[in-house]
Amino acid sequence: MFFMASKTPNSPPVAPKTTRPQDDDGGSVVLERRTQKTKPPQMYQVVMLNDDYTPMEFVVVVIQEFFNKDRETATQIMLKIHLDGKGVCGVYSRDVAASKVEQVQAAARQAGHPLQCVSEPAE
Repeated sequence: MFFMASKTPNSPPVAPKTTRPQDDDGGSVVLERRTQKTKPPQMYQVVMLNDDYTPMEFVVVVIQEFFNKDRETATQIMLKIHLDGKGVCGVYSRDVAASKVEQVQAAARQAGHPLQCVSEPAE
């Protein structure tokens, strides 16, 4: 049994004509790619503040433990803190500096010392 269509099928739709690069009439605009230069992240310095109650030896141990300084360097930083009122222990990205500050303050609280440590933008 054969069925016959009552209408002849429509021809498939024709896609609109697109211009190929060789057919370009020169009226199009081409933007140049500009490389984007990213700035390095803002760095922060971890600064310890002097007080009259925290033992110097504790400050040296904290600098050695949390800032990976050798004993001589840690002693020099501790003396700078003692004589100038503050001293830079290290320069880090913002998140790392904040973590270092929290670690130092937690260790000081646990030992019962009022040692203060802050982070501030590096110049």
